[in-house]
Amino acid sequence: MSFQAYLDKVETQTGLTPRQFIELAAAQGFDQTTKSTVVLNWLKEEYALGHGHAQAMVHVILKGPKISDKHVGKPGAHGDKSDTLWLDGKDTNPNA
Repeated sequence: MSFQAYLDKVETQTGLTPRQFIELAAAQGFDQTTKSTVVLNWLKEEYALGHGHAQAMVHVILKGPKISDKHVGKPGAHGDKSDTLWLDGKDTNPNA
């Protein structure tokens, strides 16, 4: 599953876009200095996300939309089309 696919699945499960999760996390007082396990546990407890999906959200909440180019442009299920994740809703993603 691509990184973007993880975010899209979270949106499908919760009805919230990644950008909305970033805003909710900020309202909780989470920022780049917050330990990832704190955010991970919040996502699992409040939104019933599985570990992998919560980890993907932790990345965008604490580090932003940029990802490693390791899988960018690679064929198969793990390939992302861009090194910048789309945070504003799967239905409006120009890279989809």
